[in-house]
Amino acid sequence: MKWIAVVAAVVVTTTAVAEVPVQRVADDARVIDRVAQISKRDLPGDLLKRLVNEDIELLRGKRADGSYEYATHERLEQGRTAQDFSLQPKKDEELQRIEIKGSFVYRLIVSSPTRRLLVARNRRVWVDRIDIEYIATGTLPTRNQSVKVEEWMSPGDVKPIDLPEVARQATVRVYGRGDREAGYGNLVLTLVEAKVVDNADSPYAEAVASARAILRAIDKGEVPSIRAMAARMYDSLASKLEQAPRPAATAVEVIAPGVEESSTPGSEMHAELQEIEDLLTGSESERREGLDRLHQLVRQLRPR
Repeated sequence: MKWIAVVAAVVVTTTAVAEVPVQRVADDARVIDRVAQISKRDLPGDLLKRLVNEDIELLRGKRADGSYEYATHERLEQGRTAQDFSLQPKKDEELQRIEIKGSFVYRLIVSSPTRRLLVARNRRVWVDRIDIEYIATGTLPTRNQSVKVEEWMSPGDVKPIDLPEVARQATVRVYGRGDREAGYGNLVLTLVEAKVVDNADSPYAEAVASARAILRAIDKGEVPSIRAMAARMYDSLASKLEQAPRPAATAVEVIAPGVEESSTPGSEMHAELQEIEDLLTGSESERREGLDRLHQLVRQLRPR
């Protein structure tokens, strides 16, 4: 490959687009549109969904601690984390400790299943107390919540306990024991995860809504909807780019004497895209290779 001498390349990014890589996500929207356009029955749904989900996280302004700049965790169920424990009878009514941990949770559900080992009926267990240690969203000090239960839980019993606030990290410790006469019993601890809700005043609310619509269209295989929502997503972000101040300086590129025009970055990019386009219109294996190269190319072009 022939080398190009670059005399000066100064790129100044503005604070208006620093916290969210708008150009990167806008470029992804064009990629999604192009891939959907050339796809027939071979739409790479998993690849597109990974790309869209990543862009949604970027548009929400995800922080290092898992919280967001333009979205919040609300007390709406997003999912659950559950663990099954066996509580053994103890001498002198000694208590056994069981523990479960979770992120961005707001409710604990303690339940006694009706069955254990698939067919055997469960036995009652004694629950003495529940200690919850958590870090609330947006705060650093660890907080504690203790709930006295002091009762037997029979098969089928359910006890929900709400945390005072959505916990960024939570550790739940339940102290109890099995029935010495009946034998050990099972207990299930479930943490309910909070749902991420986009802020209505987010500057990227329209783009996020379009991205989520793309995910639904991918699940249904609706290519026209994918393309329409990708175009809408790009347009909403393009307006943000137009409003941003222009860079103070742009890259200046000088081609060394004797270097042919075809060796410039633009020409090389065009050649690469041409090869990708040829692959995408070929056999199934060639299309897969083309999609992989297209995905790699998009990643290389993203601003660092």
